Amino acid sequence: MITGIEARGKSLLGLLLLSGTLLSAQAQPEQNDPLKAGRFDNGKMWTFDYPPADYFEEAYGFSPDEAWFDRARLGALRIPGCTASFVSSTGLVLTNHHCGRGPVAQVTQAGENLLDDGFYAPSLAEERIVPGFYADQMIAIADVTDEVFAAQQGMETDAERAAARDEAVQRIQDRLTTEAGGAEAGIVVEVTPLYHGGRYSAYTFRRYPDVRLVMAPELQMGFFGGDDDNFTFPRYALDMTFFRVYDDAGEPLETEHYFTWSLEGVQPGHPVFVIGNPGSTSRLETVAQLDLRRDVTDKSLLAFVSSRLAALERYQESLPPSQRSDATRNQIFSLRNAQKAYTGQQAALVDPVVVARKKDAERAFMEAIRADAALTATYGSVISEIAETQTSFRELGAEYGAFFGLTSAAYSSALMRRAIAAYTYLERRAAGQQGAALDPLETQINGIADQPEGLARELLATRLHDFLTYFGTEDTVVQTALAGASPEDRAAALLASSALATAEKTQQAMANETLTMEDPAVILVGAFIQRYRDFQSASAGLTGRQNELASQLGRARFAVYDTDVPPDATFSLRIADGVVAGYPYNGTFASPFTSFYGLYDHYYSYGAGSAWDLPARWLKPPATFDMGVPMNFASTNDIIGGNSGSPVLNQDLELVGLIFDGNIESLAGEFMYLPEKNRAVSVDARGILEALDEIYDADRIVLELTEDELVPTEDEADRSRGSQR
Repeated sequence: MITGIEARGKSLLGLLLLSGTLLSAQAQPEQNDPLKAGRFDNGKMWTFDYPPADYFEEAYGFSPDEAWFDRARLGALRIPGCTASFVSSTGLVLTNHHCGRGPVAQVTQAGENLLDDGFYAPSLAEERIVPGFYADQMIAIADVTDEVFAAQQGMETDAERAAARDEAVQRIQDRLTTEAGGAEAGIVVEVTPLYHGGRYSAYTFRRYPDVRLVMAPELQMGFFGGDDDNFTFPRYALDMTFFRVYDDAGEPLETEHYFTWSLEGVQPGHPVFVIGNPGSTSRLETVAQLDLRRDVTDKSLLAFVSSRLAALERYQESLPPSQRSDATRNQIFSLRNAQKAYTGQQAALVDPVVVARKKDAERAFMEAIRADAALTATYGSVISEIAETQTSFRELGAEYGAFFGLTSAAYSSALMRRAIAAYTYLERRAAGQQGAALDPLETQINGIADQPEGLARELLATRLHDFLTYFGTEDTVVQTALAGASPEDRAAALLASSALATAEKTQQAMANETLTMEDPAVILVGAFIQRYRDFQSASAGLTGRQNELASQLGRARFAVYDTDVPPDATFSLRIADGVVAGYPYNGTFASPFTSFYGLYDHYYSYGAGSAWDLPARWLKPPATFDMGVPMNFASTNDIIGGNSGSPVLNQDLELVGLIFDGNIESLAGEFMYLPEKNRAVSVDARGILEALDEIYDADRIVLELTEDELVPTEDEADRSRGSQR
């Protein structure tokens, strides 16, 4: 165990005393009319295409140069669904535990339970390769707006413009990939629309496909407090995981671009910068678009998530504990997170403050358009045309809810997916088609994997409930689908009688050509297939029209506001500024920091078996363990899904924290950034180091973080094993 790490941070008492200072004067949120649009309503997810150096000087008194932004960009990484960062010159990577749950489960070997017990590789040789996992580093940015726009000139219809745009994007991606060395060199190029197609940027990534697991704490620490604490603050989670990137020769990657570890940390009011890949936001959508989300699309999405979560929970609870899989448990975690997030977003859509400010912003924008004759001629009707499109979408509301996710592999019935493809297959075969018209469908049908019996029944019954909910009992689709039975009984009957119930039966029926339109699952599909196809056609047309109008709106916004307003999130790299700060909370005030004292307070308050239980190794910490070290902290940074795992940096680009969540008030950030109460929640760098050193005895990681010293030998592994014994 390494001891004597300097500058562990202020005591808990000191932090509580400092919390009253809150925000530095230069970075306080603007005090404006709460019903009027504010300067930063559209957020602070600044792109590296248009770095806000002047604004940073205005807000924080320092003006970063191009080299500063380059260092910030190159130290950050994008991993599947999340963000990460290099934290050593030898490829060590830091991200969240919840971003690493899948890889942890993936590398678990027979007899292990790494998700619950945690993992630590005492030596390089014991770091475990995660198949299919990768990390992307953005190495170049190019503005390709003019080239994309030029390709669409002369096109008369939305479909023609979309096709021309897609062809131009593919052409640009292919050209830049070749220029950067080609896919064989790990080059990936993505042309990303900004401002909903008002601008286009080409981002060139270097992809690292050899990523290995180094350390992950126990699930109980990574997700301490469980769903009860999700989207809340104060928090006490050690939501971290370490990976390592290896080069083509199988050696730890040597990189000059990484974030050094801060031993001093941050205090209230300190400016901090989050480098990450926020997934998506809807801040630049019109009021009419947000109304449709409130009443139809997002409402249906929340209902879908909630019903599938309930189905998975019923299935999991029906199994004995020994048969419950980590994969299903991870799906449940994801759906619970999504349910809470979408519930918060729905609440924002009916929040009178959010609604009023959105309307005021749209009014001001239209006034700016009307003040310019050229802009009026080009974009004067775009808001009203978008509103007309939303009206047409509303007419498809029932179909949208009933068919949501119908053919998606995630959380949908395998039997239903087989039957939909089989209906088309049989339809084409009856029309005399063969060969190329049938082969892809046959491959698709035979390739749909089985679901566990109980889960298959739950998911099929849930889809039948969707039909009943959105179409009503008198609808012919519902009457045919249910045949007078309950959704649960009908699902059981279909799975018992259809030749498409299992992969084995399906393959036999396809091989023997015994599958017919009389199969009960195919009859079910026949009852709704034309309605589904009509919905798909109408929805595709409206979506194409809306995309074209959104592009026009984006161009108009850029013409009016230039880069003063950041584009919506696109899961591309952004930098978000903020300050360390608490906030008003339940009639009191939430201090910006928590400590390990709070962790143990929750354990002793709620006890073993609760969401605040502690793993065995945490129950008797060594005497040298400092419980006053900051564990989590809150800040005003603008984040959203995709920012998980983002590094939190000080002005010197030292890592001071690790984003892992936001408070419940931050969920309105899908539509508007409200810094008065919106808080990002991070694991404090000091808390991570204290846990690694004192609890996990992860000496080699501590040395790598604090001294940039790689310890690759087996001697370290032997010493660590000896201390564990």
